[in-house]
Amino acid sequence: MSIPQSGGGPIERHEQLAEYLAEGCKPKEDWRIGTEHEKFGYLTDTHAPLPYDGERSIRAVLEGLRDRYGWGEVREAGVLIGLEKNGANVSLEPGGALELSGAPLETIHQTCDEVNEHLREVKCIADEIGVGFIGLGAAPDWSHEEMPLMPKGRYKLMDAYMGTVGKTGTTMMRRTCTVQVNLDFGSEADMVKKMRVALALQPVATALFANSPFFEGKPNGLKSYRSWVWRHLDPARTGMLPFVFDDGFGFEAYAEYALDVPMYFVYRDGKYINALGQSFRDFLKGELPALPGEKPTLSDWADHLTTIFPEARLKKFIEMRGADGGPWRRICALPGFWVGLMYHQDSLDAAWDMVKHWDDETREAWRVEASERGLQAIVGGRRMIDLAAEVVDISRAGLKARARPGLGGMVQDERHFLHALEDSIETAKTPADELLDAYNGPWNGDLSKIYKEFSY
Repeated sequence: MSIPQSGGGPIERHEQLAEYLAEGCKPKEDWRIGTEHEKFGYLTDTHAPLPYDGERSIRAVLEGLRDRYGWGEVREAGVLIGLEKNGANVSLEPGGALELSGAPLETIHQTCDEVNEHLREVKCIADEIGVGFIGLGAAPDWSHEEMPLMPKGRYKLMDAYMGTVGKTGTTMMRRTCTVQVNLDFGSEADMVKKMRVALALQPVATALFANSPFFEGKPNGLKSYRSWVWRHLDPARTGMLPFVFDDGFGFEAYAEYALDVPMYFVYRDGKYINALGQSFRDFLKGELPALPGEKPTLSDWADHLTTIFPEARLKKFIEMRGADGGPWRRICALPGFWVGLMYHQDSLDAAWDMVKHWDDETREAWRVEASERGLQAIVGGRRMIDLAAEVVDISRAGLKARARPGLGGMVQDERHFLHALEDSIETAKTPADELLDAYNGPWNGDLSKIYKEFSY
């Protein structure tokens, strides 16, 4: 989840809302890659989720990273809630999952180095206090009541509201994890094509990265339970955004959509003010019930944009949000998948040519089938595994054409980061399938073995 935004002045013109998004336009040489991943922490002896406080806790991990590796503190109301260093952040998800929001980097080689260094640091601290971390899309066997709610004002407000809209909001907050990549655009037209490709092909990422076949101690019948959770959340702020494919879509259209998403809060003087269900349009008129007579700043607008959760989210960059959390190879594979599609024009054009004739129903059908069946999904007679193979081929070509070397020039480009996905396509098995094979085979139905065999 995002941290409070800052630095924005008063909103004096309606046009500033779209202009804020347009400020994300960058020349291609300035495009960067920002990778985020979440992971569940647990006590190694009992497999119970980590509390916030105590000798073996989330706070202890944060303090260890701070003291040993030089991370700076992020506090809210005096409480340690995150860390920052060199453009990266370590933050807490509502149920205590630990998230690395990586720095904006030029290559996937750098991103993977960052991920590996972070996981090494976390493991060094965690091992000393009897804590482990595991990459999954959903908590395998913890109940809602077992999951702590982290001490952040934003989460307290969201938790109360989530129980009143949809049916899976509190599950999303406490018991799901993701990996995502944030990518840049060069112009409004470039943003439009990237948003359309991102939304249309997000189900392919959901299928390839499916890694949540268990929930509350048993198989749940799905390959990506996390995706199912998002499909049954607050419909006002989730989904595949059909309007993105309408003629005339651009920054202004997205701003108008965002204005109609009910608010969560306003952040003032270090505190979250309850604005649940209220209208940003009223805020623009100085008629927000939570702050009568006060008008918003661009920081308020930036905060509001972080409370919208579609499959691809537009801010001053585009967030790809369809993948389950997973093992380290998958963390590096996700930016590989999307950078190959988005950061070379021929590949972006080829991806758009593949999906531009799909209608709203087809895109939604792929989303549903991907969460339920993964690579075994079929829509309109077409198999997901064939679609995924074609998309990965396009991505591979894009990475080859980018030709960004690594390891001091010993590696010519970034294509090897797709190997995990190529293996899935070759075997027709995602991480979810591998987990189910283990559960039904050598584990003999003992889900506790997941902690030893699949933790970082």
